[in-house]
Amino acid sequence: MEYVSKSKLKPRLLEYFRRVEETGEPIIVTSHNKPVLKIEPVHQPLKVSDVFGAYWGKVRIPGNVMEPETEAWGES
Repeated sequence: MEYVSKSKLKPRLLEYFRRVEETGEPIIVTSHNKPVLKIEPVHQPLKVSDVFGAYWGKVRIPGNVMEPETEAWGES
């Protein structure tokens, strides 16, 4: 994680923004050598297709998964 003072950040703000976007690494902004801000990318939520896309069309679930199950579970 990179630390940068406010005075160094100000004239090169867009450069630092681009770096965070490209690398995903956050930057800590300091004031008088104390951390005051954290610049980090916004993480987009995953889509179902991102997680299960490789299995699309390969898995079958028989019946209606939304119907309640009425059979009692047997003891093991």
